[in-house]
This record gives sequence, C-alpha cells and structure tokens, in this order.
Amino acid sequence: MAGLYIHIPFCARRCIYCGFFSTTLLSRRQDYVEALCQEMRLRGGSPIETIYLGGGTPSQLSPSQLHQLFDAIAIHYPCDYSQAEITMECNPDDVTATFVQALRTLPVNRVSMGIQSFSDERLRFLHRRHDARQCREAVSLLRSAGIENISIDLMFGFPHQTPEQWEADIDAALRLNIEHLSAYSLMYEEGTPLYEMLERNEVEEIDDETYIIMYNTLVRKLREAGYEHYEISNFARPGKRSRHNSNYWDWQKPYIGIGAGAHSYDLAGRQYNVEDIDQYIAAIGNGQVPAVREELSATDHYNDIITTALRTSSGISLPAIEQQFGIETLEYLLDCSAPHLNRHWLVKEDNHLRLTLEGIAMSDTVMSDLTKI
Repeated sequence: MAGLYIHIPFCARRCIYCGFFSTTLLSRRQDYVEALCQEMRLRGGSPIETIYLGGGTPSQLSPSQLHQLFDAIAIHYPCDYSQAEITMECNPDDVTATFVQALRTLPVNRVSMGIQSFSDERLRFLHRRHDARQCREAVSLLRSAGIENISIDLMFGFPHQTPEQWEADIDAALRLNIEHLSAYSLMYEEGTPLYEMLERNEVEEIDDETYIIMYNTLVRKLREAGYEHYEISNFARPGKRSRHNSNYWDWQKPYIGIGAGAHSYDLAGRQYNVEDIDQYIAAIGNGQVPAVREELSATDHYNDIITTALRTSSGISLPAIEQQFGIETLEYLLDCSAPHLNRHWLVKEDNHLRLTLEGIAMSDTVMSDLTKI
C-alpha cells in the first residue's frame, strides 16, 4: 500500500535556510485546502497505510481546515486508521492548549516538530518563531493530548558552533524522552537568504573535521540512549521508526503527493506538481492536476536504489539487485564497491552492502561511484 503526503506550504515567516516550496500568503489557505480536496477526488482510489501532512507549516491551518482535509482523505483513500501511521508537522509555538484540544479530534497519532536547536541565539539566527522554552512546553502539551509518538528535528553545524554546544543540544533533546529524532547539518541551499549570507562572507561553513566530530557525537549519544540509527539522519526508539519516510527509501513502495510542489512515485515513474499556488489552484479548478510526469528507465531505478537504500541501516540487498537487474549489474556494483570496501567506507555482510560510520561522512562520494551514468 502507498503512503499519502499532503503538502501545506504556508508559513507565518520564512526561515533563512529553507529551500522547500513555501509561502507566507496565508490568505490563500482556504482556497488551497479546497484545491487539495479536489486533487484527492481527481486522483484518489489507492489504499494507503501512512498519511503525512508536511510543509511549510501544517499547524498554520485552522481546525476546520484540517477536518476538511481528513474528511476528504477518508472519502478518497481507503485506509485502516487503527493501523495507519498519521503524522502532522507542527511548529512548537503553534502547539498551544487550544491547538492540542483540536488535535484530539483528529486522527493524528504522530507529530513531527522542527525544533532545530535549544539555543535561543541560534533559533533567532535561523529566524525561527519559537524559543527553547516553547519546545519543552510543546512536547508536554502533545503528551497531554495523547500523542505517544513524537519526532523532533535538530540542526548542527551552525557558524561558530562548537562540538560542546552541539552535545548540549543533544542532551536537551534526550531529556524530552521523545520517540524519534532527525538531525541534519545546516545546509546552504542556493536561493535561500542563508546562501546569500555565505556569498557575502557574513557566515562561514564549518570545516569537515568539525562536522565529523559532531556527527559521530550524535550517533554515539543516541545509540547509548537506546535509539536505533536506521537511516543516515534518523534515529528511533525500537518500533518507532517513521513508516512514512521509510517508504521513500524503499524503491518498491509507492507514494502519493498531493498539493503544490508535491512529488509522487508509482514504481514506473515520478510525478512533480507545479510549485506555484496560483497555478495549482487554477488548474485544479479546471479539473486538471498541474504536474510533470517522468518515466523511469532500468538505470534510473538502479540509481534510485543506490541513493536511497544505501542511506539506511539495512543497506543494498545484493540478491535483490541480481533479481531485478541481472548478474552483470550485480558484478558492476561489486566492482565499483571494491575500493570503498578496502577503505572501510562500505561493509559487505548478510548479502547486503552498508555504509560504515566512517563511510557515512563520505556517502556522497560512495553513492556517486556506485551509480550508473
């Protein structure tokens, strides 16, 4: 069964690092929600097992708008809600007593919050709307609403951040006793205000040595605390891995993306919805989904496996490669892997290729060498 992703692009304020499609045009929320429901009517029918409201900031929608979306999902996508994982992204400052009261009336059973840091100074640098106190209060309020599966995002590698400061952020996260944690190095994506600051020499990226120290500290402390390191950037308590996001790393799992800028995958090809709210709403109003379709070749599928499966703790299944693509492709993969096995960036065990901890730092190089042009 598929995973259903619904993109909510609205933000009260843009963060300086964000490269995702988003907008601060909050006046378009109701029109957009109605277009989402119409796209579901146009495309619905597939059974789903996970639902993910991402953004942007889904918690910027009103309770009535959220109910409207879930009513449409129930109509157009068969789902066993007693077994489904249903995630909603929230900003910590949106998680108020009023919000959690509304949350109790929705089928949401998992919340993902972009906390990013427990340093108020670094939060201000990112132009986040919340502070560290609100992060802790939000987790407490979500628990009171019966949410037993909470994930948080953290960032590391801020300009001038020390490994000790990063370790303090990890410790603060662990004190919240959350079920899932995603951690990412601060990225300087072209087109963002942060990238422009870098171009003007107003900020400086951390060096590779500091990055490795910070990443290794993250892995060590999370493992010691009992979390499974199941994907390069993701850690979970046993049984609490993100089922929805795991679909993205499994080339045999389809996913459906609804909304402006959303992506879909049906095993044969990908679909990319237009990244423009006005174009999206207008096209949907005319009964058309404004999307570009890309059919995938055997080489595309192979490259997808390399760049997704290798991110996971399971790694690449060698028997699956041979079964899907034949012995020649398997031999090609093994030949390309040999130098990285010798460097101990890869390990081969149980008929799988996996990145080692040292190899994760070099994952871009390894993946590039294993893919086909």
